[in-house]
Amino acid sequence: MKEMQEKLFEKNNIKPAGRIAAVSEYYFSKKLKEIGEMHLKGLDVINLGVGSPDLPPSEEAIEILCNSSQQPHSHGYQPYTGIPELRAAFAGWYKKWYRVDLDSDTEIQPLIGSKEGILHISLAFLNHGDAVLVPNPGYPAYSSVSNLIEARVITYDLKEKNNWHPDFDALEKLDLSEVKLMWVNYPNMPTGAPATKELFQKLVAFGKKHGIVICNDNPYSFILNDNPLSILEIEGSKDICIELNSLSKSQNMPGWRIAMLASNPQFVQWILKVKSNIDSGQFKPMMLAAAKALLVSEEWYAGINEIYRKRRRIAEEIMQVLNCTFDPKQSGMFLWGKIPEKYINSGELANQLLYETNVFVTPGFIFGSNGNKYIRISLCCKEERLREALKRIIEHKTECKIY
Repeated sequence: MKEMQEKLFEKNNIKPAGRIAAVSEYYFSKKLKEIGEMHLKGLDVINLGVGSPDLPPSEEAIEILCNSSQQPHSHGYQPYTGIPELRAAFAGWYKKWYRVDLDSDTEIQPLIGSKEGILHISLAFLNHGDAVLVPNPGYPAYSSVSNLIEARVITYDLKEKNNWHPDFDALEKLDLSEVKLMWVNYPNMPTGAPATKELFQKLVAFGKKHGIVICNDNPYSFILNDNPLSILEIEGSKDICIELNSLSKSQNMPGWRIAMLASNPQFVQWILKVKSNIDSGQFKPMMLAAAKALLVSEEWYAGINEIYRKRRRIAEEIMQVLNCTFDPKQSGMFLWGKIPEKYINSGELANQLLYETNVFVTPGFIFGSNGNKYIRISLCCKEERLREALKRIIEHKTECKIY
């Protein structure tokens, strides 16, 4: 059937847009299909790859969702700017936890997830051929979205010896004349490097010096991190910075697709022009529930982090059994570890684990060449499954004398 379709497309000269050639199917999309096929064959694969929180949102948020969904007026189109209750909740959240004052009417834009925000920001600021600075290693969507809109990606190195922070001396040596946008992500994914005010101050100064919009993607600041920071805390940052934030990680709402961006009113308005031509807003009961979720207490966050802390200890044991090294000061919902020298790259070790122990970990190469020698373990897996993964790897190591 597929061959017949391909011949028909060829005969009629039907081809995809050229930009499709610049990207490939998302790594996790392909790998999860493969894992699904393994499950169909009766194999019990333990997935330590994807960062999809397995814990629920607050009970109060779920109750609001259920009650509001039963109201007849809740099912219509909603404002492109989101409902006032959600924007006000985001403003209060930023004031309480990040010490940042935001005007809920002009400086906040709700989003259908941060990945959507990456696209909207890119479309709002980048013309064909404009350059964008993307971290290596970094979230693959920064590069793939830039390629889709036919911007020019310039990668900048993040290295362990520099605490996975940008090397500003190296950045100053680049040709920055066509760079319009720079993606940063702290607390960092995949490395777990925490944010610092000093780093944010340097980024704001760099952006202002070169007229480059600095976009900080900030979904991990509440996970195993005692000091949530925002780049918008830095004086003058709103003039040149945009911050993305998401409830996927902090409030356990990955499937809800609730996120936001914050910046100065002009940047927000430019992005809204793009967004309002692409989607039609979000489901009102979800926005009301998200607003409630943003009111959770410090104790709620502490309870979630205690669960992650227990899981993290087991993940560290797995890294140690694999003879991987890691920085114990990492934050976020992953553990990033350097693999033994005997492996050509992280894909070799990841495939060995998947096919010989049925444990899936993320190879670091998917985040860029600087991740070639690292693997990432997700903490979004129950303790008993993490312990089972550890047990399998120990048994396999004993039997085969590997790692």
